[in-house]
Amino acid sequence: MSTTAHFLDIMWRDKPVSVEYAWVGELNAPGPVMVFLHEGLGSVSMWHDFPHEMCKLLGIKGLVYSRPAYGLSTPRDSEGLWDVDFLHQQALEVLPKVIEGLKLNEPVWLFGHSDGGSIALLSAAHYSGLVAGVVVLAPHLFVEDLTIQSIVQARDHYRAGGLKERLSRYHADVDSAFYGWNTIWLKPEFKYWSIEDEVAKIQCPILAIQGEQDPYGTMEQVNRIKKLADQAVVIEIDDCGHSPHKDQTQVLMSVVKDYFEKVNAVQ
Repeated sequence: MSTTAHFLDIMWRDKPVSVEYAWVGELNAPGPVMVFLHEGLGSVSMWHDFPHEMCKLLGIKGLVYSRPAYGLSTPRDSEGLWDVDFLHQQALEVLPKVIEGLKLNEPVWLFGHSDGGSIALLSAAHYSGLVAGVVVLAPHLFVEDLTIQSIVQARDHYRAGGLKERLSRYHADVDSAFYGWNTIWLKPEFKYWSIEDEVAKIQCPILAIQGEQDPYGTMEQVNRIKKLADQAVVIEIDDCGHSPHKDQTQVLMSVVKDYFEKVNAVQ
């Protein structure tokens, strides 16, 4: 991403944490800000130019940030292993502190990918006054065997060195980023993790998008959103894996633009 990274200092669980962030899109535009929430191994820089181009197309301002342990944000310390509620921590503790610290006074749109999609849904469920709408790509509502199999493969690729080398370009502490994500997903107790009850409470607009060839999740993830929250619009994209913003960029941008404009025209 070509934009300048900044840092916000917050207190999280009684510890000082520095959060990397960047503004993108139409920086002086009125109206809602779109906050981008990255995947389980993502960061500000791993989004590349997509958030900027997406927000330019929508004519809005965007915010991208790296969650603690990712990108240039503060890494996990020796005691900072994630627990089963790690996505809830990010949704209900870290995200509100970022929004408050950057003085985003109007309800925001959340654009979440993978783990970031789960965080977006949790935030919308618990903070209805904070969230104007949600766009989620390949979110996780529950744990599928397919997901676990792919995460095991990712661990093997990381240990072999190739994946670690690629990820090290985007994270100051790549082991902190990788093992924080990988270890918790492979814990036996995480198999029973689910946010379905919470998703059923969401009242704001939801656009849920899934790639048909996603190795980390099936269409049942987004179809379940529709069953739980009738206002949700579900889109399946063919010839697309886990990252629609990379695999089918123009298709995704068109879908989001049409949805965003319809929702805001009604409001």
